[in-house]
Amino acid sequence: MGDTLTVLKETDLPLPLFIRGKVRDTYDLGNHLLIIATDRISAFDFVLPSAIPGKGSVLNQLSVFWFRQTAEIMPNHLVETVEDVRSLDTYLPAENRFPYPAYLVGRSMVVKKVKRIPVECVVRGYLAGSGWAEYQEGGKVAGFQMPKSLKESQKLPEPLFTPTTKADTGHDLPITMDEVEKLVGGKKAGEMKEKSITIYNYAQEYAAKRGIIIADTKMEFGLEGDRLILIDELLTPDSSRIWDSKLYQVGQAQPSYDKQPLRDWLVETGWNKEPPAPPLPSNVVEATSRQYIQAYERITGQVFK
Repeated sequence: MGDTLTVLKETDLPLPLFIRGKVRDTYDLGNHLLIIATDRISAFDFVLPSAIPGKGSVLNQLSVFWFRQTAEIMPNHLVETVEDVRSLDTYLPAENRFPYPAYLVGRSMVVKKVKRIPVECVVRGYLAGSGWAEYQEGGKVAGFQMPKSLKESQKLPEPLFTPTTKADTGHDLPITMDEVEKLVGGKKAGEMKEKSITIYNYAQEYAAKRGIIIADTKMEFGLEGDRLILIDELLTPDSSRIWDSKLYQVGQAQPSYDKQPLRDWLVETGWNKEPPAPPLPSNVVEATSRQYIQAYERITGQVFK
């Protein structure tokens, strides 16, 4: 698989670097940003030494798909996808233009430059992950009292909005709606909650027709002036739990269309989750790459390019 897909771990463009995240590199285009989804992959808060072929393109193209699908529900930061590198001339003065690398096609987008709100808007539709762990301890999820006798991976009576901090390093931490309101005001906090749940419900219904369950997801918002818009990525395997409805069984953990093969292998090795992280064997890299590509194809109905 690595022979047929371009693998991109690092970028080095002659542009001001806006931010380099765990898996994406963002460059400053003046009034806009250029976001490039690399094939870097992280697990347990560490960027691993191995890259996953095709991953960045999947994340970028799936986000673009969902941004376009949900644009009538909520405006977003997408200006255009880079289908032809020459389109970048539009955003740069003549003296700053350069030979754009071909890898930008398919894995990058030009977006509006807005003020990011440091909140992860998490919506949970099923009892999984940290929500399941908390429920086992005291019958609650993010502080919400849940019905008794729920099982792992069971669908919740209604989707829960459980926001967290947006940490640049380490783990995101749960926060209350009161804390969100202090950050952005009551009206905008309410809009973030309402739109997050509406988008989740729309995506869940859309995916269900394709045999896919979106168990939970997280979204981010920014401010364009005084207007809330969706930013970052949307409903990807890196920001969501995505399950195959044919394999779904209540009462156990579910196989996910994400980096589960990689996580499983890391746990099996006994890695102590301290640097350096071990390099991944080729079979784990290929299995993880397949998971990302299958998620894209199942959800969109399109062949991944």
